[in-house]
Amino acid sequence: MASEAEKTFNRFAAFGESSSSGTEMNNKNFSKLCKDCGIMDGKMVTSTDVDIVFSKVKAKNARTITFQQFKEAVKELGQKRFKGKSPDEVLESIYGLMEGKDPATTGATKATTVGAVDRLTDTSKYTGTHKERFDESGKGKGIAGREEMNDNTGYVSSYKGAGTYDKKTK
Repeated sequence: MASEAEKTFNRFAAFGESSSSGTEMNNKNFSKLCKDCGIMDGKMVTSTDVDIVFSKVKAKNARTITFQQFKEAVKELGQKRFKGKSPDEVLESIYGLMEGKDPATTGATKATTVGAVDRLTDTSKYTGTHKERFDESGKGKGIAGREEMNDNTGYVSSYKGAGTYDKKTK
């Protein structure tokens, strides 16, 4: 049962942290684990309780906790969540809540395709100079799609009459 909890710990520890090896967990991911697994219920165990317990178990100057520290934190939270049970029963109950859970990504931002958004982003309906800025597939040409490119040569950059002085004086 503890190995399953350790796998869940590792998945949550690495969630959202590209540089994390999954062996240490920060406070944000610890709170997410408690919320997603149902340890934090909002009545007996609140987000404040989770933050306080995290601060208690971590090392004084550290920002993360190891799995051993995590077990201590879970025991303490479990005593609040499951009152009247023995410490071993509490740990088993918490591990049961954690079993097979993954970090949830509900509420992640999705691209909208309603109303005028489809019409405004359809490059096949563009006209005039805007039409020239996209190829047949609708991909933008970038700076190459602009008709008037500035020539940054000469004393004053983008001067329209560049090179005409010699013609006037002769």
